[in-house]
This record gives sequence, C-alpha cells and structure tokens, in this order.
Amino acid sequence: MPADFPPWDRVYAFFRRWRDHALVKEFHDRLRGQVRERLGRDAEPTAGVIDSQSVRADAVVGADSRGFDGGKHVNGRKRHVVVDTLGLLLGVMVTSADVGDRAATQVLLQQVADAHHLLALVWADGGYTGSLVEYCLATLALVLAIVKRGDDMRGFVVLPKRWIVECLFAHLMRTCRLARDFERRATSAEAMIYWSMTLLMTRRLARSRRGRA
Repeated sequence: MPADFPPWDRVYAFFRRWRDHALVKEFHDRLRGQVRERLGRDAEPTAGVIDSQSVRADAVVGADSRGFDGGKHVNGRKRHVVVDTLGLLLGVMVTSADVGDRAATQVLLQQVADAHHLLALVWADGGYTGSLVEYCLATLALVLAIVKRGDDMRGFVVLPKRWIVECLFAHLMRTCRLARDFERRATSAEAMIYWSMTLLMTRRLARSRRGRA
C-alpha cells in the first residue's frame, strides 16, 4: 500500500464491505446514469453490446476459478461484459476461462435485463449464435442481433457496434490491476472492473464541469 494509506487490512475491510453489499456496483451505476444524461441520453439504455475477454490469471488465482481458453490459448479467467452504446458498463460476470460464452450469457443477460427494463436490443458476435438467440427473445424479451464478419473481409476490419465493447476492453487493459487477473475471488475481479469504470466516468464528469466553467 502507498505510505499515506492506512494498513492494508483496514483498506481491504472497506473494499470487502463495499464488494459484498454491492455498493461498488451501486456507486458505479449512479455515475453511469449521470454520464448518460450529461451526454443528452436517457439514464436507462435501450440497446447494448455483449462480448467476452480472456485474461491470464496470476498464481494467486486458485484452480477452482481458473481454466484454459483453447481458442485464445489463455490460462486464466474470462470477463463477460455488457455495455451500452456509449461503451459504459451495464453488467459484468467473471468466470474461469473455459466457460463458454453462450452459457455465461444466459446468466449475465438475465441479470442485466432485470436491472435495465428498457433494454430491448443487444448486439453480439458470431460466437453467440444458435439457440441463445431464441432464448433471449422468448425468455428475456431481448433481441440478440448477431454482427458477423463477411466472408470477403481480410485483415483487421472495424465491425459495426462490436468496436464499442472493444474500447472497454482496451480501457481495462490500461488499468494496471486488470492487465492480469490478480484476485483470489471472482467477485473481487468484478468489483475491480466496476472501480476502473468508475474512475473513467468521474474523469469524464470532471472534464465536462471544467468545460462549462
């Protein structure tokens, strides 16, 4: 801990309390509503984008919450996220890296749909096709729109809507604590993601206030 901070166990006690009582998420969600309104949007979104990111796990991450993502060749954890069309976080779930996107999506989208009743459309990549599309429509009243890469595309191509969630992943990787997964508990990893996005939003709000002044 930095020299001007209290002992680490006291700091962790506060973090644990905020994490276990969902106060980190509540604080984050209130800021997200302010940022959206400052940009002329409604506080509650109607559309979002879903994707996942596999990250390597530190040695402190136990075998019970880590796995191997064969597609990405990553031994660690996977971050499943839903963002709005501004790239702001709506929900996150951290699993072992071997958990499939479709299985995690059913749980995550249920949580996001319960928290955001106006959400009606979610864009996703080709990994979310199949029965998941029908499940979202029938069970969650959500349209899961698949944005596919064309067969004639070569090299790096920016695909509509999918670049939005990639910007969030890029921000997370610039956060030192999130460049790898250093958390023993998946809930702590989720809380750290909410903290990182909270810092991003507070900076945006502070810049907008300075601009008006």
